[in-house]
Amino acid sequence: MAAAASSSPHSLATASGLLLGTLAFAMLVGLLLGWLVGSAGIGLLVGAIVGIPLSIAVVYGVYSRSGS
Repeated sequence: MAAAASSSPHSLATASGLLLGTLAFAMLVGLLLGWLVGSAGIGLLVGAIVGIPLSIAVVYGVYSRSGS
């Protein structure tokens, strides 16, 4: 038997990709800004701290727009 198709176009892989992609992007921006200021390690840490809630907000925004 074939598995029933999901009613949502989003999957767990999509959510994981959004989380990891957003976190990596925030860390990269933090690293670059920290490097410009003179402390790349601190910038990377700040990027990770900012990236965690940002990635959750991105996933929430995508999934809340999809209907139900």
